[in-house]
Amino acid sequence: MRHFFSTFGCVVLTVFSTSAFAGTVLSREEIPENVMASFSKKHPNAIDITAERKTHFKQELFLINFKETKADEKQVVYYRVNGHLYVNGNEIDTSKASVEIPAAGYDALKAAFGDYDIKEAILIVNPNGSGEEYDLVISASDKVWHVSLDRNGSITQQQE
Repeated sequence: MRHFFSTFGCVVLTVFSTSAFAGTVLSREEIPENVMASFSKKHPNAIDITAERKTHFKQELFLINFKETKADEKQVVYYRVNGHLYVNGNEIDTSKASVEIPAAGYDALKAAFGDYDIKEAILIVNPNGSGEEYDLVISASDKVWHVSLDRNGSITQQQE
């Protein structure tokens, strides 16, 4: 019986630690060394650096937000776990009338969140072939959600 409870406790802790890690913003110090070294070579003057773990086109990636100077607008790049640049992210229009996100994406967001506002939208173009995916920051029901859409507009990731 004791073995059952210790195994059950480990499983519960693993589930909670995995879900707590998903969607968390990483500081500069929490970004893996190989990713940070490659990023620093391309952007030696970068400031206000944060990162998130993402999955796009079935690849584990790091989304890195940064500025070159305080006056610059935020820039977004995606790096592979091995430290190689994957692709630059392109900010797109956040209005619900935008044609940059597939119409099915708006339907999926309405079904999942009801009334929502898109605060930030990033287009990720697949560098290895055709297709694009989207990272969105959405405000709904007094909560902020990080949502990823595939090229068909289906929600692939959703984290508060």
